Amino acid sequence: MYFVIEGQDATGKSTQVEMMAEYLRGKGKEVITMHEPDGELDSAHELRRIIKDKNYDLEPMTHVLLFTAARQELWRKLAEPVLKRDGYVISARNWWSTLAYQGYGQGISRNKIVRITKEAMPERYVKPDKSAILTLPEKERLSRQSSRDDNSKGDTFESKPSEFQHKVDNAYLHIAKDFNITTVDASPSIEEIHAELRKLFGV
Repeated sequence: MYFVIEGQDATGKSTQVEMMAEYLRGKGKEVITMHEPDGELDSAHELRRIIKDKNYDLEPMTHVLLFTAARQELWRKLAEPVLKRDGYVISARNWWSTLAYQGYGQGISRNKIVRITKEAMPERYVKPDKSAILTLPEKERLSRQSSRDDNSKGDTFESKPSEFQHKVDNAYLHIAKDFNITTVDASPSIEEIHAELRKLFGV
């Protein structure tokens, strides 16, 4: 099974991915996690490093292509072998993030992003078995983001101004509607969100 947990920065995606993985491993399942565009793969990790370094000042279309290259590496080399063994792949983000950030946020044609993704990736990647988008009010999300002890201030996208962030927030609402993805309020405790995701994913 291929599960995707999507959403803006600081909505708790990575936490929920790891909690879901731990839960399923406790049930004896084979599970791998991915945090697109990163994963346990040197090539994808290096692509992520370039993407996330704002000092490169890359063109939006370059971001689309680099994100697509990273997910191609992760999917073919990590995800597909596990899925062929009836295991679970749980990912924080997938191509919907590119649609949100580079499409709605940076102005790249959304139809072009869809076309590039479908040409590069198999149908099972494009349409996950189960998915959810975590949402938060902008004020709460920004508060969480500012309190994190990481390198987000140097991140290509987290460092962008509020106008861009607002576009991405709205993008996820459009994506949820267009692709029939359930939104999950990320305001409650992590345990409550985990329980809701387990119910939504049927595990």
